[in-house]
Amino acid sequence: MTSIDAATPLGRPRRVAATLALLAGGALALSACGAGQISQTATQVAAVNGNSADVGDIQLRNVHVVYPDSQEYSIEPGGTVELGFTAINSNSAAADELIGISSPEAQVTIVDEAESGSTEIAPSTALGAGAPADVQLDDPLLPIQLIKVEMADISENVRPGLTLPVTFEFANAGEVVVNVPVDAGHELERSEEAVSEHSEGE
Repeated sequence: MTSIDAATPLGRPRRVAATLALLAGGALALSACGAGQISQTATQVAAVNGNSADVGDIQLRNVHVVYPDSQEYSIEPGGTVELGFTAINSNSAAADELIGISSPEAQVTIVDEAESGSTEIAPSTALGAGAPADVQLDDPLLPIQLIKVEMADISENVRPGLTLPVTFEFANAGEVVVNVPVDAGHELERSEEAVSEHSEGE
C-alpha cells in the first residue's frame, strides 16, 4: 500500500482497526500484571455500614452494632457492645420520642440518659447514638443530640458479618423492626507468604 492509499477512506478503517487491536492488547496485559496483587480498596469498608428503615415521620439511618474498639466492650457471647444509629424526625411541627429499643439477642438499654440528653426528638432534628462517624448526617446543619445505647449479654448470634433483629419503638411513629448488621471490625491483611504462594500457583 502506498502513502496515497493510506490517506484514502479505504485505508483509514484498517488503521483504526489496528489501533483498537493494540489498545485491547494493552488492556489485557495490564489486567494480567495485577494478578495475585492486593488492591488498596480490598480492605476498605464503606462509610455507611448500617441498615435503614422508615416508620411514620422517623427515618432510621446507619443502624448497626459497633465493633468494639476498647476493653470496655466485647463481641464475645455475654459481652456488651454499642448500638449506632441516627433517628431523624422529618415532621416540621410535632416532636416524637424514642421510648424503647429491644432485641431477642441482647439486653438493650439507653445509658447515662441524664448526661447524654433526652430521647425526645424535636421537629426537624435528629437523635444519634454511637461514634461521631456513626451519626453523620446528609444535612450537616440539622440539629442532632447524642445518647449512648448499649447491648449487654449478647448472644452467640451477634457476630461480625451477621444481622440481628432490633425493635425501635417511638411514641408517635410506632414500632419498626430493623435487621441490624454487626460491624466486621478491622480486616486482617494477607501475609506476604500467602501472596507469593498465590502468585507462584498462577
